[in-house]
Amino acid sequence: MEASNSHSFRSRVHLFVLFLLCFVVTIEANLKKKVPAFYVFGDSTVDSGNNNFIDTAFRSDFPPYGRDFVNQAPTGRFTNGKLGTDFVASYLGLKELVPPYLDPNLSDKELVTGVSFASAGSGFDPLTPMLGNVIPIAKQLEYFKEYKQRLEGMLGKKRTEYHINNALFFISAGTNDYVINYFSLPIRRKTYTTPLTYGHFLLQHIKDFIQNLWKEGARKIALVGVPPMGCLPIMITLNSHNVFLERGCVDKYSAVARDHNMMLQQELFLMQLNFSNNNPASAKISYLDIYGPLDDMIQAHQNLGFDAVDRGCCGSGYIEATFLCNGVSYVCSDPSKFVFWDSIHPTEKAYYDLFMAARPKIDALING
Repeated sequence: MEASNSHSFRSRVHLFVLFLLCFVVTIEANLKKKVPAFYVFGDSTVDSGNNNFIDTAFRSDFPPYGRDFVNQAPTGRFTNGKLGTDFVASYLGLKELVPPYLDPNLSDKELVTGVSFASAGSGFDPLTPMLGNVIPIAKQLEYFKEYKQRLEGMLGKKRTEYHINNALFFISAGTNDYVINYFSLPIRRKTYTTPLTYGHFLLQHIKDFIQNLWKEGARKIALVGVPPMGCLPIMITLNSHNVFLERGCVDKYSAVARDHNMMLQQELFLMQLNFSNNNPASAKISYLDIYGPLDDMIQAHQNLGFDAVDRGCCGSGYIEATFLCNGVSYVCSDPSKFVFWDSIHPTEKAYYDLFMAARPKIDALING
């Protein structure tokens, strides 16, 4: 009798596991159907190599960048491997890697399923990309319009419209506006005397960009907030009284990020409300929190598998980024134990964890 009950219990467990597997497969299949393409805009957190094709010092198409990428190839991603957007594209069932739009060797198939228009060093403030001679957000939008024309040549106008309406748009920028621009140079501080007033200036540019994407057919838009900027190794280095011994986060800069993210969420909520009131079937906008998950990795790092949180894996980890992180730089033996790859950018492991934290929001955006 006991043997029979045990066999019956195992059978029910097996059936339950099978049901769960079928449920997961169905969800993933639906995601693939619902999202025909993935389009990315922003800065180095999502630039998969566009800066390789422009004249700028903000590049990473050389070792040790890409150390843990396929064939250890330095693709122009500012990390040791994949970006968070690569994990998103894979999750959507579109492709394993998001290619840069400016790559002249892109196939039609790659173009159809989505590309990144992002450029390392860019930002919402028009002044920010000028500082590094990189691609402004406004130019990224122009490239998208150009892309649409190419898509119409392949799919026709009607199918292109459907394709764009159902695609996922992903925007990640804003950190450079503060770190490279507002905190570092006096130009904007003369006009915007507090970070709060500068934040309002940025928000207007963000709203304009979202409106322009909507005009071009975007209906599912994910916008990433800014990270705890005072925890970036470069910010700790530049603001610490003792670079080697005092390497805690500088809260006055992280506080600016918290204020920015709060204002951003309020503005996105109002934009969503306005879209919904005018047309219930209109755009869906989702705020993706990077501050909380990254702060958790830093504050509770041992619980999450990280050993080093106040320096990058490349070089000393205190100041190296882009050309300062190069082929002669020392590189840590296990980047997966580091939150940061260089003094600014996360490692592939950190990007994966950030993607996992954002996944419920991405699901809701697609299925909502």
